[in-house]
Amino acid sequence: MAIHTIVTDLQYPIGRFSFDEPIDMSPIARAARIDAIARLPERFRGGFEGVTTQDLGRRYRPGGWTLLQLAHHVPDSHLNGFVRFKLALTEEVPTIRPFDENAWSILGDVPSTPIEVSFDLLDALHARWVVLLRSMSPREFTRTYVHPAHTRFITLDVALALYAWHGEHHLAHVRLAR
Repeated sequence: MAIHTIVTDLQYPIGRFSFDEPIDMSPIARAARIDAIARLPERFRGGFEGVTTQDLGRRYRPGGWTLLQLAHHVPDSHLNGFVRFKLALTEEVPTIRPFDENAWSILGDVPSTPIEVSFDLLDALHARWVVLLRSMSPREFTRTYVHPAHTRFITLDVALALYAWHGEHHLAHVRLAR
């Protein structure tokens, strides 16, 4: 018997990510998050199965992004995440460059690029990212970067939790829009 949850917060259907709550950084939790990153491209692509061109204009909530914007946003965001990991691994506490995700979501490439291109980008990006993540030592997951918008040091363990959450967050948006 399936249990269905009623979503009351359309913007954060799985809840908000919190930098302030304790995050399980055990090897088992870390491995589960890396597995979630590894599985995301297939799951994300699958969420769009059967979506028509007309459906791509559907929003998951009033004022929210369209399915088309979501299809391009996740690879954009995760590309930035991958670069943040590389910077934190090769520089001493770098200050990363944030990006205006809303501005990116309305650039000319979004309506002009087939979603398959972004799905392929997500596949390739996550393949590389997972190799990197699985090669990292526990000590490397304690390396940090500074995110100017959050004015805090973010460990790569916390960043891993954030990006694993981010994938689930937008998968939930796809389900809502469908």
